[in-house]
Amino acid sequence: QVQLVESGGGLVQAGGSLRLSCAASGLIFSINAMGWYRQAPGKQRELVADITSGGMTNYADSVKGRFTISRDNAKNTMYLQMNSLKPEDTAVYYCNAAVLTLRQMRVNDYWGQGTQVTVSS
Repeated sequence: QVQLVESGGGLVQAGGSLRLSCAASGLIFSINAMGWYRQAPGKQRELVADITSGGMTNYADSVKGRFTISRDNAKNTMYLQMNSLKPEDTAVYYCNAAVLTLRQMRVNDYWGQGTQVTVSS
């Protein structure tokens, strides 16, 4: 009963920028941590950045200084501002959220459908 909808992916040249959005909807009591993951062909899904309900952030070393994660709790929406993009950033980016639902009143883990980010050289 919780859905995560991602948007903002696309094709961009190296050095360019993209802004990803993830909107959560459904029978939500509260959202704990949220995060962005990415998966390139032949590689494991890896954490890019995450953020707590209070706004504390964590980044993978490969994106520090280039990406910024944020959230708007009133809108149940998370963002990832990606600057100075590199070809190695090319991947499918997934939204993840730990959600306390109204129905079961327990925390469940949800994933978005993914959005493709392609960075050309």
